[in-house]
Amino acid sequence: MERAAQGADGGGGSNSSSRSSSRATSAGSSPSCSLAGRGVSSRSAVAGLGGGGSRSSPGSVAASPSGGGGRRREPALEGVLSKYTNLLQGWQNRYFVLDFEAGILQYFVNEQSKHQKPRGALSLSGAIVSLSDEAPHMLVVYSANGEMYKLRAADAKEKQFWVTQLRACAKYHMETSAKMMNQVEGQQKNLVHAIESLPGSGPLTALDQDLLLLKATSAATLSCLGECLHLLQQSVQQVGQPSHKAGASENILGWHGPKSHSTEQLKNGTLGSLPSASANITWAILPQSAEDEPSLQPEPEPNSGPELVLSEDEKSDTEDKEETELGVMEDQRSIILHLISQLKLGMDLTKVVLPTFILEKRSLLEMYADFMAHPDLLLAITAGATPEERVICFVEYYLTAFHEGRKGALAKKPYNPIIGETFHCSWEVPKDSVKPKRTAAHSPAGHEHPMAEDPSKSYKLRFVAEQVSHHPPISCFYCECKEKRLCVNTHVWTKSKFMGMSVGVSMIGEGVLRLLDHGEEYVFTLPSAYARSILTIPWVELGGKVSISCAKTGYSATVIFHTKPFYGGKVHRVTAEVKHNPTNTVVCKAHGEWNGTLEFTYSSGETRVIDTTTLPVYPKKIRPLEKQGPMESRNLWQEVTRYLRLGDIDAATEQKRRLEEKQRVEERKRETLHTPWQPKYFIQEGDGWVYFNPLWKAH
Repeated sequence: MERAAQGADGGGGSNSSSRSSSRATSAGSSPSCSLAGRGVSSRSAVAGLGGGGSRSSPGSVAASPSGGGGRRREPALEGVLSKYTNLLQGWQNRYFVLDFEAGILQYFVNEQSKHQKPRGALSLSGAIVSLSDEAPHMLVVYSANGEMYKLRAADAKEKQFWVTQLRACAKYHMETSAKMMNQVEGQQKNLVHAIESLPGSGPLTALDQDLLLLKATSAATLSCLGECLHLLQQSVQQVGQPSHKAGASENILGWHGPKSHSTEQLKNGTLGSLPSASANITWAILPQSAEDEPSLQPEPEPNSGPELVLSEDEKSDTEDKEETELGVMEDQRSIILHLISQLKLGMDLTKVVLPTFILEKRSLLEMYADFMAHPDLLLAITAGATPEERVICFVEYYLTAFHEGRKGALAKKPYNPIIGETFHCSWEVPKDSVKPKRTAAHSPAGHEHPMAEDPSKSYKLRFVAEQVSHHPPISCFYCECKEKRLCVNTHVWTKSKFMGMSVGVSMIGEGVLRLLDHGEEYVFTLPSAYARSILTIPWVELGGKVSISCAKTGYSATVIFHTKPFYGGKVHRVTAEVKHNPTNTVVCKAHGEWNGTLEFTYSSGETRVIDTTTLPVYPKKIRPLEKQGPMESRNLWQEVTRYLRLGDIDAATEQKRRLEEKQRVEERKRETLHTPWQPKYFIQEGDGWVYFNPLWKAH
């Protein structure tokens, strides 16, 4: 390959001697980067190849670094490489410039245009540079932001030279970022130490609201940056290729997260108690040893198998479930701030015991039952005359279910179910109210409580839920209507994460609605939930894309719960589209608010508006506490609920702690005896869970 210039130490005096690369080859030749630095004595060769992975720096790679007598800073490496553009255009020659000091790889159409705006640029900090067998002499550069360049050199030697230089640049800038993070961490530690060293009383104390907020937000910001850097470090260490094993000199020596005293306390099992105006509340994680376990209540009923729940024992639910608290009290805010300041961004909150005062007075299992508050819409799906009408009915029901299930927009957290906890209830739905929504009469305004006086004139919808696993926390629920030959089987794994000033809860799993008379199965997923503004007036919003699909009919729906933008925008927005996949025909679109008004537009041009706030709510029927077993939700949590109603947070916290400690003790016993937990009502099948006696197996 023809060389246009020689390196500064190569003996071929040239105007380009201050560069470590040459100009591109002539037009029509194979792509290359004629490297003046190929000679052993070249600066870039010594820096990039000599010494078997020696530490790189801008000064050792760039032949003419900036700051040298006002001379223009030169790139470390430049030349022609082939870049894969797309399927139509394929490989095309492009002129690449590696700016080592800036940590950027840029490319231009040709060398003549390199002083103009680049066609593209890739940041190399945290980038992965790997070899590929997809084409001869090919390398791939994966940027930390997800962008990727597929490149080809003229031969193996040039390929290796580019790979070495790019990796050295990525490593240098990663190490620089890590050093900066260590400095920032030290400053944040000094800030926390200064705040915690303040006296306990006086005009300015360690519990001052503004200082606690400063402590919390600084920790959250640092954790966010550290988490990003840690992810980049993991990517670089893996290098993206199975055959590559990083040597000792290639290890990334960087920031691995704050090691403050408070963080260590969290990892070791406890957070210190924080005095407040009303209570001393200790934030506990898993206990470290059996010696610390308190005396426990008597053992619950043995897991002796399914229990028969008699219809005549169930009464209409009259329990007041309203949550009247509108915001966080000042003393409670101190506790939340103290917790926030010690959590890492993205941390799994499964094992973190959250404060009792943020709880709503129902179990998560009962919350799933409250999603069925409009059972007439659920049963109406079977009345659809065509597959198109049935899938649209299901989407209408799905979008209207979340308003009652979430109890409006107030952000309260249901009780985390104890393993083995169950919840039973049922609904009686008047037969004349079950009809497709598109043909139903207009519902009167206001929340009614329709009841069927004559059981023969009503449908019975039964519901059972059970907590089948503790780690991970998996809940299952099943409901069926034998008269309509309809049933729903769902398993959900909740995963909570700390997100700075909010908490996100992912609902992992799926449900299946079966219409036995039509032989149809509708598989659906659930949206994530977010508790926002946890320091002021907390509110909940749903977010994410969920799907509904029926393999038999070919119909599917995509539902998107839109989270509010940082600036402007509406809250609680949802959009949906129902499609017939074989013909790629959209048969229905919907938009609106999941806790307000929803507008549906059908393929016929017809539109319909549903106001979720005026839909009739059917009260569930549930057995009184005296007829419930000790592991049924309301009976299990009755003392916590009672003290919450009385406003006695200390007593509620103690009762909650006893239940959770009891669960941990029993879990350790099972581990010691190697005895896995056996649920009462659900059987694990593959990755999912199925009710032990489902309607589709009963006949």
